[in-house]
Amino acid sequence: MIPLRAVTDVRPEQRSPEDVAARPIACGHSPGWRHRTACREAMMLSIPGGVTLKGGEPLLFSKHAALLDVMLRIGDVVVIALSALAICRLEFGTANLSTAYTSGLIGTVLLTLVVFPAAGVYRSWRGERRLLESARLWMAWTCVMVLLLLIAWALKTTDHYSRVVAGAWFVTAGVLLTIDRLVLRWVLGRIRAQGLDSRRVLLIGCTQAGQRIVAAARGKAWMGLDVLGCISTPYDQVEIQGVAALGDLFGLAEVISTHGPDQIWIALPMRAEEVIQKILRMTIDTPVTIRLVPDFFGYELINHHAVAVAGVPIITLRSSRVEGHAGIAKAIEDRLIAAILLLPLAPILGLIAIGVKLSSSGPVFFRQKRHGLGGREFEMLKFRSMRMHSEASGKVTQATRNDSRVTRFGKFLRASSLDELPQLINVLRGDMSIVGPRPHAVEHNHQFSEKLRGYMQRHGVKPGMTGLAQIKGFRGETDTLEKMARRVEYDISYIKHWSIWLDIKIILYTPYVLLRRSNAY
Repeated sequence: MIPLRAVTDVRPEQRSPEDVAARPIACGHSPGWRHRTACREAMMLSIPGGVTLKGGEPLLFSKHAALLDVMLRIGDVVVIALSALAICRLEFGTANLSTAYTSGLIGTVLLTLVVFPAAGVYRSWRGERRLLESARLWMAWTCVMVLLLLIAWALKTTDHYSRVVAGAWFVTAGVLLTIDRLVLRWVLGRIRAQGLDSRRVLLIGCTQAGQRIVAAARGKAWMGLDVLGCISTPYDQVEIQGVAALGDLFGLAEVISTHGPDQIWIALPMRAEEVIQKILRMTIDTPVTIRLVPDFFGYELINHHAVAVAGVPIITLRSSRVEGHAGIAKAIEDRLIAAILLLPLAPILGLIAIGVKLSSSGPVFFRQKRHGLGGREFEMLKFRSMRMHSEASGKVTQATRNDSRVTRFGKFLRASSLDELPQLINVLRGDMSIVGPRPHAVEHNHQFSEKLRGYMQRHGVKPGMTGLAQIKGFRGETDTLEKMARRVEYDISYIKHWSIWLDIKIILYTPYVLLRRSNAY
């Protein structure tokens, strides 16, 4: 479990590196939130766990990198198949492949799907030379053809294929694959040079590493990195020309709230460990990707596992597990399940809507602003279970046992969670997931983010209709801070250990929890 500990507010007298490291943490918020500096007697969610680095792991800065990667793989298969059909048509006068050629084409596609990723063909090319990318592609394609020939030799089927066709196919497909990548690279470069599909980066630290990453972003606009400005630190070494000075660490939360960066890059020397740790805690309620750009200049590194952009090593310190291919898989899972459920449930939804209208006057749906992925607001749908009433501005009262506002029909809906079914529409819209942390009212987020450090990290994924916390018993009213802390612990645990299998287990266990009707009223 994630331990809780008290945090008090003590302000330093001087602005030395040690003072900055010792300074208490201001409560940062996601863009659009009013900055609050008073965090006295707040409770902190300590999230243990070190950084894991993987050698050769692709660094995808594009907002649509995973989708582009999938499209590129599909495009490679299409190019290989069409080039084979075209060569056979020219050689044999027909595109109808024999059994031997069909088997060979299928084998080639399967080998390509294995060899190309292993050779690094699909890793991000931002900061990589075109010649090196093309050389890697040809090496992988040659490897595929050699393996195909070895398999044919082992099976004694080489005499079933024309050497002219095989040679022409190898050259034609290789050339087309190269052209395909160069054209895609040029198109994406032009798009990113216009400011589209770019990442807004806030730089912390005017160091040599920071200076080089800014120079790379400026000189190669196709990389899609838009540096918003720089936060000064006691470890600054250089003055970065043309980069807006956005203040120092004491105003970091306000800068984040005002400029809304997609990523925060910390460019500090390794001796600034305490300051880096403090920055992480200052941004713990800011659900954006945090990357470390360590100032390794002067260090002799051997076999280190940091990926590089324009020669600058980059280490990801905090990021969501549900990104890239995992994000695409979860999006498919969500929409597929939502569509499958909505069709048979449509008559039930209609009957519930009639029951809501008959139970009391007012609309069928209850609409409320909630925070979604990255802290962005969306309108969540529920069947209305309460009588129409008004509350003071900025206040949302949780439903309690025997709440007089809840109608008789509404009690049944809330106990069975049938009032949540309209959120399937939110899932189809892309605002929510089937499984994820339950979305809380915006006012409650404001309240608890001031009392629980790390609370907003639960918005690192889309909110869900059900979640790990709910099947663990933390469903319904959270009338104490300890209950909310436990719920958030399970939410963060879900984000850290997410997998499709975990989602399936939670979905299968949810009906059992609903039948128990515990703590839902």
